[in-house]
Amino acid sequence: MEILEKTFQHVNYRWDKAKEAALKNDEVGLLIYRSNLLGSDLRITNYGGGNTSCKTIEKDPLTKKETEIMWVKGSGGDIGTLTKSGLAALYMERLHSLKNIYRGLQYEDEMVELFNHCIYDLNSKAPSIDTPLHAFLPFKHIDHLHPDAAIAIAASKNGEQITRELFSGQIAWVPWQRPGFDLALKLEKALNDNPGIRGIMLGGHGLFTWGDTAYECYINSLEIIDKASEYLLENYGKKRPVFGGNKITSLPKEKRVKQAAALAPVLRGLASSHARMIGHFTDDERVLEFINSKDLDKLAPLGTSCPDHFLRTKIKPLVLNIPSDADLSDKQKIKAGLDKDFEEYRKYYQKYYDDHKHSNSPAVRDPNPVIILWPGVGMFSFSKDKQTTRVASEFYINAINVMKGAEAISEYVALPLQEAFDIEYWLLEEAKLQRMPKEKPLSRKIALITGGAGGIGLAIAKKLSSEGACVFLTDINETSLQHATKQFGRDIASGSVVDVTSTESIQLAYEKASLDFGGVDIIVNCAGLAISKPIEQTTEKDWDLLNDVIVKGQFMISKEGVEVLRAQNLGGDIVNIASKNALVAGPNNVGYGTAKAAQTHMSRLLAAELGKEKIRVNVVNPDAVIEGSKIWEGEWAAGRAKAYGVTVEELPSFYAKRTIMNEIITTEDIANGVFVLVGGHLSKSTGNIINVDGGVAAAFVR
Repeated sequence: MEILEKTFQHVNYRWDKAKEAALKNDEVGLLIYRSNLLGSDLRITNYGGGNTSCKTIEKDPLTKKETEIMWVKGSGGDIGTLTKSGLAALYMERLHSLKNIYRGLQYEDEMVELFNHCIYDLNSKAPSIDTPLHAFLPFKHIDHLHPDAAIAIAASKNGEQITRELFSGQIAWVPWQRPGFDLALKLEKALNDNPGIRGIMLGGHGLFTWGDTAYECYINSLEIIDKASEYLLENYGKKRPVFGGNKITSLPKEKRVKQAAALAPVLRGLASSHARMIGHFTDDERVLEFINSKDLDKLAPLGTSCPDHFLRTKIKPLVLNIPSDADLSDKQKIKAGLDKDFEEYRKYYQKYYDDHKHSNSPAVRDPNPVIILWPGVGMFSFSKDKQTTRVASEFYINAINVMKGAEAISEYVALPLQEAFDIEYWLLEEAKLQRMPKEKPLSRKIALITGGAGGIGLAIAKKLSSEGACVFLTDINETSLQHATKQFGRDIASGSVVDVTSTESIQLAYEKASLDFGGVDIIVNCAGLAISKPIEQTTEKDWDLLNDVIVKGQFMISKEGVEVLRAQNLGGDIVNIASKNALVAGPNNVGYGTAKAAQTHMSRLLAAELGKEKIRVNVVNPDAVIEGSKIWEGEWAAGRAKAYGVTVEELPSFYAKRTIMNEIITTEDIANGVFVLVGGHLSKSTGNIINVDGGVAAAFVR
């Protein structure tokens, strides 16, 4: 059936006929293509949400007979990034045979294990709980999506009536039920009871659509979502202002950002009372419309409706009761006021658990909020890593969209608390959590690294990120900084141009780190430069530059960083990259060596001062890191070569030969030294110096 290309108002039409032609006769390829297109538009489905499938005829490897196989998104996948390895492929005949042994609703969890006996492709992803929902519908291509517009109808008090009237009976309605085998049977019955329909609305949950080809299925999904979206648009403000109208007005953008940056570390510390969290902030217009509204107090406590939304955003958000323009200069005073709010939320969550738990429920989990709303400013989210917390934020925006639509056309209906609990503490969900890989040593931590675009700084960033940390790079060179941050994933690294002698640029960097990640745990002072001259050639300008960047820079970065660490009250690490020259006197080095010595002794002083707050200060002393290190560019290498009577080309081997171990030192060696100090094994060590120099006896600390 040929369908002409269409124009849609509320979703993106991205189908490429040339791509379709290239995938001719490859139904699985077309399934992946369709899935990726659908998942690329958050109005169509949220990250990780929904499922897509297709059915093909394949040759059974044992009987050599042709048999029907279903290819469906596997457990824990995302259709926007789906590849073949993310699909589960199962025998249709075996899936239908499961109906013969199904024992009823209270036993349906046992069916999930039986899906494994239906697997056709041994390289399959683990089948998800939604597998039979696709299997029991006879269509070749099926989409199960979570469009905000459809869920708004599905989560409204009059959703069934609206669905029937809006789609002229072409979309059937199945009331809310937790996903599983029994829901699959209900979908099958809805289709049998309503022959010729083009989709099914799941109450409070989402949408099923289908087609004979991948393209027809794609068009069917887009048409229904677009129609639902247009219906909502026509009704916004028709009966009453959206969310009842504004109760307060947002602060100006610049002021919002300043306030959010100032409060983020405090919130992060409070949200990390059970386990350390990574933060995210947004002042998206949709968020502001909701949090500034008259309906906030009515709707926020209700929580979300769609299971995918709920699982990632928790039972309800915490709404802050502090003025948007509050004076945040006294962090301890602000924290004292918020302590009560967080404690009340934790008590609420414990009661929610106690009131709804079953005899076999998993133990209560972290009782802190995931979503925190600050009227007039924006929304914070906190979770175990940046991707999870960013996605939680996106999901709550989905939930806001749903509430907005449902309230415009009827009345928003949230998931009942017992249903919400049964999903959150579902034994199958718990089993999935238990299968998660062990977290890396620096997971849930944020490292700010000065000189982060340079050889040693970038190597440190790569090492710390490989061990699980989010990294915030600062550097004075904007081009180098942009190149450096691009070497990491979107949820791993961020950065800011910083002159370490400028208080303003340092403050802006910490503000951005707080907005991007919630705060800072590890501060690595790596920014520096080197000038090698005898005393008579060392100018006052040379002296001031070395001491400004190396000594003053470390002082100012540490000073501002300590304020963030104190606001979080989670302890922390400061690691200063000094030099062998801090301990060893050498020729033609009076300015650099003096600055490095001051840098090292400052570290001792800060270790003594900050230890009571669990803020540890340690030093890594490199020596002769030539390859990849920026300080060896320009005159420094020539100066050192002249001082030792060798050529620049001979410097690496010269430095190696003078060490006890006869080793050339690399940027990776220095990065490993930093990790040793912050990776957890030396958590009771402060005020120490680790020499990474191949062994220079004159630099032995003791």
